[in-house]
Amino acid sequence: MLRHLSRGRSGQQNKSNRQPRITGDLQQMLDRIMEESGNSPDIVIRHLKLGGPVQAPAKAAIVYLNALSDQQAINNFVIKPLMELDPEKVNVYPADRLIQYILEDALSLGETKVVKEWNDIMLAVLSGDTVLLVDGSDQGIISGTAGGEWRAVNEPSSQLVVRGPKDSFVESIATNISLIRRRIKSPDLWLESLKIGSVTHTHVAMMYMKSSADPNVVAEIRRRLQQIRIDGILESAYIEEFIQDKTITAFPTVYNTERPDVAAGNLLEGRVVILVDGTPFTLILPTVFAQFMQSPEDYAQRFDISILMRVIRYICFVILLLGPAVYIALTTFHYEMIPTLLLVSLMAQREGVPFPAFVEAIIMEVVFEILREAGVRMPRAIGQTVSIVGALILGQAVVEAGIITPIMVIVVALTGIASFALPSYNLSIAGRLFRFYFLVLAGFFGFYGITLGLIMLIAHMNSIRSFGVPYLTPFSPFVPQAQKDAILRLPIWMHGWEPLMSSSQQDMKKIGEIKPMSPDNSSGSANSGEEASQGGPQQGGQETESRKQEDQNEN
Repeated sequence: MLRHLSRGRSGQQNKSNRQPRITGDLQQMLDRIMEESGNSPDIVIRHLKLGGPVQAPAKAAIVYLNALSDQQAINNFVIKPLMELDPEKVNVYPADRLIQYILEDALSLGETKVVKEWNDIMLAVLSGDTVLLVDGSDQGIISGTAGGEWRAVNEPSSQLVVRGPKDSFVESIATNISLIRRRIKSPDLWLESLKIGSVTHTHVAMMYMKSSADPNVVAEIRRRLQQIRIDGILESAYIEEFIQDKTITAFPTVYNTERPDVAAGNLLEGRVVILVDGTPFTLILPTVFAQFMQSPEDYAQRFDISILMRVIRYICFVILLLGPAVYIALTTFHYEMIPTLLLVSLMAQREGVPFPAFVEAIIMEVVFEILREAGVRMPRAIGQTVSIVGALILGQAVVEAGIITPIMVIVVALTGIASFALPSYNLSIAGRLFRFYFLVLAGFFGFYGITLGLIMLIAHMNSIRSFGVPYLTPFSPFVPQAQKDAILRLPIWMHGWEPLMSSSQQDMKKIGEIKPMSPDNSSGSANSGEEASQGGPQQGGQETESRKQEDQNEN
């Protein structure tokens, strides 16, 4: 569809290339705007006579898109100042000088600029800005009046937490940038922007901390963004496919989030955040596997609870990958490993079941994926009802009909619940795909196939790179300092370091441990700090004694 749009606009683009600059004929320029927009009824043209009721007032016109512009701003800060221009200056100044006079002394908007290219005029109108054209001048003034209706900032829909910020990104890139800047009030936070898409001209922004982001990674991301050639960008996933490393893998190599606190935290760790206008999901680069197993709530609750939750997530990921495969291997090839009583129970359940365990697992997994997809696509009011009722009815029906054993329903249900426990939806999808991979290996080769599959999977994950950063960092390569916030989540005061995401993974900025002290030990901590700063324990002890003596004298 995008290629078709590009071919359809080729004639219009060639026409613009034949006459790229603004002409001085006001009526000709207005006719051209309406012609190129197909006489669109939502384009508003307001004719003005600058300088009031004089013999030869300057002719001008403002052009804006009704649906995307702020009407109140146009009336108060564009039309009203233009109607109050000094007639003497308007009649004396030539057209080009009049443009400068209006820009400097009349318009009271903060975002205004003078342009000479015709493409800039059309892009400004279609973006919601207001364009001022004056008869006889080959320049135009663009005023930032973009407005329109946007979704308000509300709670995130995909990354929910019990404790933590409740705001989320929206479809407006300006609002998203402000949500990040509210959290990081530092001049070290740099912002770069560009337009991508020959038809949509989508605004894309790149944010990073200048002092902590790897310059090589920033330069590579910038280069890949500038090389994108496409008609339109409608979602950040388009950008993700263009800039991610060329690796054929189901594992996500770009992290996306709709939470401003997650984006701000990754910026402080030296990563780069990419925002795309029109979508609430931002991209975070570079990305490692451990990042998908972390939740924003890990840092909003006690560290021991966070450790337990992270360990449970890793266990759930293993269950998601190997749950049905291990059951198939045990009941098909290695049943001697099953306890006798349990084996007798399993054999009793299989009486009258026409399919082997491998076929049972395939049927149930496919049915479960169908129910999951149906629950997602159905309207929200009935989607959960369809999933729950459908699972209960189908599960009970297939067991009573003797098609599936009850233990198989339990295994598939446990695997599905384990997939819901993962914080990242993209990683959950990858795990569901690899689950069928291990299921086939277990059905043909048992535990030997599972072992071979694990070796191949780990080797594959170890070969993945995200802008030069190994995907299994900090496990492979092993970074001892980073283990404090990998599977474990030790107290923040014990970290003693701030990770800098670089292509070499060798930069670690020391920030020192700041252990919280009880009131009884606070004086000792202060004394030790004084000893270090003053140069020795004797001087610190003397200062302490003098303070005690002064307190006694005051009493």
